[in-house]
Amino acid sequence: MAIRGEGMVGIMSIIIFLLLLIIGVPISFVIGIVAYFGIVMLPDVPEITVVQKMFSGLDSFILLAVPLFILAANLMNHGKISDKLINFSIAMVGHIRGGLAHANVVVSMFFAGISGSSQADTAGVGKVLIPSMVKESYGKETALAVTAASSTIGIIIPPSIPMVIYGSLAGASVGALFLAGFVPGILIGLGMMVLIYIFSLKHNYHKHERVTFVDFIKKFITTIPPILTPAIIIGGIVGGIVTPTEAAVLACIYAFILSKFVYRTLKWGEIPDILIDTLKLSSISLFALATASALGELLSYYNVSQNVAQFFANNLPYTPVFMLAVIALFLFLGTFMDAIPAMILFVPVVLPAAKQLGISEIHLGLVIVVCLAMGLITPPYGLCLLLASSIAEVPVVRSFVAVLPYLGVILLVLLLIAYFPHLIFAVPKMIKPGWF
Repeated sequence: MAIRGEGMVGIMSIIIFLLLLIIGVPISFVIGIVAYFGIVMLPDVPEITVVQKMFSGLDSFILLAVPLFILAANLMNHGKISDKLINFSIAMVGHIRGGLAHANVVVSMFFAGISGSSQADTAGVGKVLIPSMVKESYGKETALAVTAASSTIGIIIPPSIPMVIYGSLAGASVGALFLAGFVPGILIGLGMMVLIYIFSLKHNYHKHERVTFVDFIKKFITTIPPILTPAIIIGGIVGGIVTPTEAAVLACIYAFILSKFVYRTLKWGEIPDILIDTLKLSSISLFALATASALGELLSYYNVSQNVAQFFANNLPYTPVFMLAVIALFLFLGTFMDAIPAMILFVPVVLPAAKQLGISEIHLGLVIVVCLAMGLITPPYGLCLLLASSIAEVPVVRSFVAVLPYLGVILLVLLLIAYFPHLIFAVPKMIKPGWF
């Protein structure tokens, strides 16, 4: 028996959404259940609409880049390439006070240009560097805080899976988003290194012996191939040679050649496990995308996007205030929701209002991605924080306290992006003026 009244359906959908979240149902299933309930209860809307919207939400060539970038990261990880990046990073900055913590940030910046996933960064780097930092008397909280916080750079420096999703939703150039992510990612990394240096002077953290110039060159030469990965991806896209999806294919081929034939650290027997792991990780993201597409149909029935745009136009008609509201919204969403469903549900809501205020899709997308990157280290959902806490065996509450200073660094860069975009886009404009 159908529930009468559209208002009652909306209220019941919100109640079901909150109840399912409270009892711990995975967010993608929560979204799917609410979408099904809401659409079934609407008059003159067939149930098949739910399935149709789930499939149509995935029917995009650009979304093929998601599993492909995950596959490239898995090939790199199984090929022990992260170990080579760690060794080079230690040789690069290990001689500075707090050298291993600095190397943690540097390797995250390198790894970001390969994986496109912050969780992969936390897992790949954390398993090696968290125990190593603890042995050098950094303290478990410091080790996990640096690891978790620096891994957020993984979805800011390209390639970035959330940027691919946002580009698909907003009709924005993924290449422009990739190019725009470099400067904020580097600023966040440098800001964290400054903070680490201050803490290192206070606590007298260990520093490594400076490597000889010859040893440094040797380590550099061995890491040139993986470091070139982002150059191949971005260079191909910016040069108009390949699309983002085709660039992801190239990244997979390149990662396989490096791991199997150059470094010879990948075995044929590992390939099935890599493919299965890739399918598992991809299915999590893409199923969330599918269910969120179905819920988006429900929201469109209620004209949520138009109503929100009208609300912003009437109540927040100024760009600085609107941008502050967007930051607050996505920081809040990031605490309990993964980046992909958060963007699918709310980017269509805020995008029309942003366009009315003259905010470009690229500017808005960069702000949203950095907000959701912060969500990766804020409880209760922060996946990178939870993963690092698990590796270090530290309670989440203590972990969150340790990560707060680094959150402050990301927040400063976020405000710089929001209110001084001309500074952030200065370098990308010089490279590709037509995109910005």
